[in-house]
Amino acid sequence: MTLSIWLTLLGAATLISLSPGAGAVTAMSYGLSQGLGRAQPAILGLIGGYGIQIIVVGIGLGSLVAASVTLFSAIKWLGVAYLVWLGIQQWRDRAELDLNQGRPSDWRRAFGQSLLINITNPKGLVFLLALIPQFLDPAQPQLPQLLIIGTTLVTVDWCVMTGYSLLASRLRHLMQDAKARRTQNRITGSALIGAGLVLSGAQH
Repeated sequence: MTLSIWLTLLGAATLISLSPGAGAVTAMSYGLSQGLGRAQPAILGLIGGYGIQIIVVGIGLGSLVAASVTLFSAIKWLGVAYLVWLGIQQWRDRAELDLNQGRPSDWRRAFGQSLLINITNPKGLVFLLALIPQFLDPAQPQLPQLLIIGTTLVTVDWCVMTGYSLLASRLRHLMQDAKARRTQNRITGSALIGAGLVLSGAQH
């Protein structure tokens, strides 16, 4: 993977982690109710669930590349279309966010519940199926590429979820401001649309 491709991956990973969703709400809820330190078990649970989804998708795509490069390319283009659609949905999102969720103090339960939130999130699987093919070169060994992609996605998501938790614990009023959330959604949505268009013409 070239540096330019990896930097594009880094940008895409950051954008999707910043997008409000079940993981972001969970991280912010724990940050509000228990502070950054005690939110870490929940964040690690989210990362664990995300990592499992990445492994599942990575194994499936590796097998697909071995079976049919043409089919892989078709999925790659569907992924580009999905990224553009996701950006449009971000623009249309009403930015409703409920942060008043009670959370257990036991770290095992926090970890387990957060793990299940991401494992059972179908949107996460669909997004990974759309995203990962954009950065895989069928002509190169798959495992090293998947390791780079997976490590980048997980690291970025941990940083963003930790940031969300910290921000929620310090700036509750901003986290609940619908106008600020809509602005973030529109910025993120525009960037996702742009990323999809750029990736449609990217060459490895």
